[in-house]
Amino acid sequence: MLASGNSSAHPEYFILLGIPGLKNSQFWIAFPLCAMYVVAIIGNTTVLHIIRIDHTLHEPMYLFLAMLAITDLVLSSSTQPKMLAILWFHAHETEYHVCLIQVFFIHAFSSVESGVLMAMALDRYVAICFPLRHSSVLTPAVVGKLGAAVMMRALLLVSPFCIMVSRMPFCPNQIIPQSYCEHMAVLKLVCADTRVNRAYGLFVAFSVVGFDMSVISVSYVMILRTVLGLPSGQAQLKAFGTCASHICVILSFYIPALFTFLTHRFGHHVPGAVHIMFANLYLLVPPMLNPIIYGVRTKQIKDRVIQGCCGKDP
Repeated sequence: MLASGNSSAHPEYFILLGIPGLKNSQFWIAFPLCAMYVVAIIGNTTVLHIIRIDHTLHEPMYLFLAMLAITDLVLSSSTQPKMLAILWFHAHETEYHVCLIQVFFIHAFSSVESGVLMAMALDRYVAICFPLRHSSVLTPAVVGKLGAAVMMRALLLVSPFCIMVSRMPFCPNQIIPQSYCEHMAVLKLVCADTRVNRAYGLFVAFSVVGFDMSVISVSYVMILRTVLGLPSGQAQLKAFGTCASHICVILSFYIPALFTFLTHRFGHHVPGAVHIMFANLYLLVPPMLNPIIYGVRTKQIKDRVIQGCCGKDP
């Protein structure tokens, strides 16, 4: 049923199919997805708690890590509860405005995550290339301003997605053949010329990812030059070790994100089930892996976890 407004007509709800092509397996697929979501919630909440209670961790690297954990909690929680409800309880309907809110949260916090990863690369650059100036350059105030700038960028760039779509008329078809509302999936249901929307979506994606990846790449090129110039092999290994976890997190975020983005627009020959599974994992794997990677690679966090679990001093 379409609800009419002054300038647009939109459906009261959309139908999310879940994982088309794997209908008979959806119930069982939900179990590993649920387990990954639980790990993401517990892991990121633990990281936040450790950083909050340990004042020695109130440094730029850990403050950015706290921002990353908050972003991961929002990003995973914006999709997984509804996805599990679809796969387990066949709750396929999602209200129109709820769908647009989900579009906003997914794209805005994906942009925030990319921006936080960029800020973390800058932190590693300053820490390794200018260690004596690190604390004076990246003060808590500067870290806060970087976080606010990343959030503001996401709000300014992603809000037009929802505003433009909300002003457009929709076709009678209400079916979205995936597990959550995503900009391109919703746009395919519009009964109007969507070239401006598609062009703006490409502009936002390439500008955000292009800028962030450029800053990350330049930061790590400069880090590599500095590390290779260190006289001690042990010092080189230590410097590489501080960057290894961040590089793993970057790869776990950008590889599935780029695959999902490009497949949605150009991968017409990719099986729908493969695309949708990657789209689901893109919003779930990084939030699950990030606290595990940093928990294993970061001694202070690992020691705190061991202390909390075993009741022993680190």
